[in-house]
Amino acid sequence: MTGVTPGPWSIGNPEATPRPGLSHNGRMQTDEASPATPSYRVLFVCLGNICRSPTAHGVFEARVRQAGLAHLVQVDSAGTHGYHIGAPPDARSQQHALRRGYDLSGQRGRQLTAADFDQFDLVLAMDWDNLALAEQLCPPQHRRKLRRFAEFFQRFDHTVVPDPYAGGPAGFELVLDLVEDGSEGLLRHVRQQLEVGS
Repeated sequence: MTGVTPGPWSIGNPEATPRPGLSHNGRMQTDEASPATPSYRVLFVCLGNICRSPTAHGVFEARVRQAGLAHLVQVDSAGTHGYHIGAPPDARSQQHALRRGYDLSGQRGRQLTAADFDQFDLVLAMDWDNLALAEQLCPPQHRRKLRRFAEFFQRFDHTVVPDPYAGGPAGFELVLDLVEDGSEGLLRHVRQQLEVGS
């Protein structure tokens, strides 16, 4: 689905912005400070927020939890387009992820907003098109937060996480391979950032 022309649910559509009082996953927000406020926030971004970014969201969240950092690191995902707002991840993404022990069923699609660049410390695009569209929305002062997830790959030399939407099972397996690899490098980076901020 790379290169799709923005439709009515395109970047910056005010209707795609989360309603006041609700978090991006639909849960009510309160004014009370959380007893475990995250120190570092990571947002994964792809086109529709139903294949690649939910997979990265689920895998990296699991890595953070396994590392004992869940109380310090918040993970989320979004799409540059609003085609699938409120929808669960693609069934194929869920199936392939579940085979490796990652449950994506609780996630719901949402659209990237300008406010995300205020709220997150790192915004990671899955490919060059996602990066270019996110750049259009990113305030200049936060440009340093926006990067490609592929920059954190350890073993693969891919420059992007390719969109598996129009392909077969092998594409979804490749996404998982790349995401698992990138999550290793990303976790190392996040640990370093937490040490600097401590």
